[in-house]
Amino acid sequence: QVQLVESGGGLVQPGGFLRLSCAVSASAFSIYGMGWYRQAPGKSRELVATITSGGTTNYVDSVKGRFTISRDNAKNTVYLQMNSLKPEDTAVYYCAARAGRITITMTPHYWGQGTQVTVSS
Repeated sequence: QVQLVESGGGLVQPGGFLRLSCAVSASAFSIYGMGWYRQAPGKSRELVATITSGGTTNYVDSVKGRFTISRDNAKNTVYLQMNSLKPEDTAVYYCAARAGRITITMTPHYWGQGTQVTVSS
């Protein structure tokens, strides 16, 4: 069983930054494609960023140039560095994993519990 535990959420002012972490309990973490999703109140869940086992990244247009996804296979951890945060980034952020890769149509097999990010002055 793969378990994912997010941390690093919180309240930040517009223009600020946060780094989310996701610790993954998996015996072969390096084979998993990883992703970060978010869900704002009243909206559907949105795929924000993905990273393949080989390190290839993709982002939704609204976060390109501001967010960076990365992974440390030695620590079984994936990160989401979020800079220049905007109020519209406010959401619950979820870490997710899939053997192979995550895309819009290839959805995760495993999910974390979510961490709240609030961008407000």
